[in-house]
Amino acid sequence: MTEPPRKRMVKPPTGGSEEGRVTPKRLKTAKDRTPSSQAWLSRQINDPFAAKARAHGYRSRAAYKLTELDDKLKLLRPGVRVIDLGLAPGGWTQVAIERGVTNIVGVDLLPVDPLPPAHILEMDFTDPACGPLLIELLGGPPDLVLSDMAPNTVGHRRTDHLRIMTLIETAADFAVSVLRPGGAFLSKAFQGGETHEIIGELNRRFDEVRHIKPKASRADSSEVYLVATGFKGR
Repeated sequence: MTEPPRKRMVKPPTGGSEEGRVTPKRLKTAKDRTPSSQAWLSRQINDPFAAKARAHGYRSRAAYKLTELDDKLKLLRPGVRVIDLGLAPGGWTQVAIERGVTNIVGVDLLPVDPLPPAHILEMDFTDPACGPLLIELLGGPPDLVLSDMAPNTVGHRRTDHLRIMTLIETAADFAVSVLRPGGAFLSKAFQGGETHEIIGELNRRFDEVRHIKPKASRADSSEVYLVATGFKGR
């Protein structure tokens, strides 16, 4: 007597979205790549937030850092004026526009594809001419200054640390010099990175200063975000 065929207890997968797939992917080739470059690329292709960004049309996974931060802070809304420092490739500006911001300008050393209605400058933010041009394009003082800037690293810990601190300090000084009363400053930072002078100055200028590490920021990274709200004016 022949036994009937057994039923499968588990069905094979039949689709799903890119953001839902969790099978680890491997690099096809390591040709001409350094070990650190290979490790970064491997993390990138297996990163669930990077997959979500690709599936949802965001230009970078950093978009999810800003969405999470803004869900907590409620900084982005129709009518506010926003400056986005270091905007390439444009993920943060995309989020701001999605949340109703129509008056936004951004700057980066790298070229960035248009993101209407945003005005985008390809320029060095540390150029003295950059700040006044941003304000001119914005049509007045901003309510929010965003900075996701990060310097090019050289692999020398002390030098890289100084470059990071210089960018944070420059962005903070700019925010203090241009924000409208009640405005806010949000900047990439690093755990244990800021000097007491930067934090002290922000505490004098804003009602509240704190650090937040969004879930979209990799757990093994020292990256955090410095948030200063309630600008007291100059």
